Amino acid sequence: MLHADADRALPSSGIALQPELPLCQTDLPLDWYQAEFKPYAEEYLALPDRKPGTVLPWLDGYVQPALDHFGNSLLLLAHYYMGGEIVKLVERYGGGIADSYALALQAVRHPEKKVIVESAVHFMAESIAILANDDQAVWITNPKAGCTMEMLAKDYMVLPVAEQLIERYGDELVCVAYMNTSGRLKALAGRTGGAVCTSSNATQVVDWARRDGKKVLFVPDQHLGRNTAAKLGMADERVVCLPDPQVTRGAFPIDDRVVPGGLAALDASEMILWGSFCGVHTVFTPQHVDWWHAHGWQVHVHPESPREVVERADGSGSTAYLWKLVMEAPRGAKLAIGTEGHFVRNAREQAALRGVEVMHLADVPDPAFGTAGCGCATMSRNDPPHLAGMLDLLRKGTPPAANRVLAGDSVDERSGALDRLDEAERRELVADAKRALEAMIEVVESA
Repeated sequence: MLHADADRALPSSGIALQPELPLCQTDLPLDWYQAEFKPYAEEYLALPDRKPGTVLPWLDGYVQPALDHFGNSLLLLAHYYMGGEIVKLVERYGGGIADSYALALQAVRHPEKKVIVESAVHFMAESIAILANDDQAVWITNPKAGCTMEMLAKDYMVLPVAEQLIERYGDELVCVAYMNTSGRLKALAGRTGGAVCTSSNATQVVDWARRDGKKVLFVPDQHLGRNTAAKLGMADERVVCLPDPQVTRGAFPIDDRVVPGGLAALDASEMILWGSFCGVHTVFTPQHVDWWHAHGWQVHVHPESPREVVERADGSGSTAYLWKLVMEAPRGAKLAIGTEGHFVRNAREQAALRGVEVMHLADVPDPAFGTAGCGCATMSRNDPPHLAGMLDLLRKGTPPAANRVLAGDSVDERSGALDRLDEAERRELVADAKRALEAMIEVVESA
């Protein structure tokens, strides 16, 4: 795995598939596959085991012809958090693994890549599509691969609330949309003169957005928002978190009854947080940190973790920060990492080769805790049959339309139902969303 300089080809992570070890991807039920992918899934499910010596020859039969067919015009991508060794499989076939910032830039930085296939979640592929050139097509291996945080910040939840805030504050309000949002919310950021951010640059982007005393609407992660506000020195009473979208579904009025602290608190705020969160990162507690510290381990966490966990840890940062930390740790170091479970498992494998111990923060070897490190279940919906099927169908010229990712697409993570904008609506959305993404790039690269 890696932190890629987005201007260069993504380097190899060096993570090798061990032929005697099974792939850890949990098989999906056959009815979870689109009709076009079921033949590939049936073949995969009929394999006698999930060891690389069995899976790879089967996968080669579909992937290699596609690689030969498309040549240098094909780009395979995946995110750090992908489960089931997809990161290793994508790299095996010459693809790249990176964080969401580097992934978003791959199309625009590599115009020679005309067919881009991403094994990750939909919002990541859509970010690539927003910045892509007209002659580049972005595809996702499974359009139902989503993000729990983004699922609690759908446009139909956020936009009615945002419009009320815009009506109340006008040009004083600027939206910062975390990368874990749809293009429809990235467009909101662009329309309000805001920007997109990632966990690696949230502090820089929010600091920029506060120019001229602007009030920031931060969507969607309340924990990254709180941690960013704290880093920038905002007083707790100047940060207001809107109600839990699991309860409201976003359908709430901006009034004294619903807003914590009422309208007076909202008016006095510097930052307004949407109330969603990442289930993977909210399992961590201060007690987890204390246990590892008491046993001589350093603790580093992702900033989507609760603020009290971040404050107790030895450090916090993005997936790129965490990977770099592990890869550069001295022999004998002991690191408890608080982030997505597949990432930690891959980090542990690489660290062990250099005499570094890595554990998942929630995997405390004490039954009193009763917790375990979990991987992102929605990202794990990308598996070998999806990779094989997507590439084979593309080679044949018969890819499902639902797997093409266009800016503004909204996909139901359960049914796979697709809501696609018409061309005029898409052009308008791309203009606004691209403005927000380019604002982030300018902030980061001018620093």
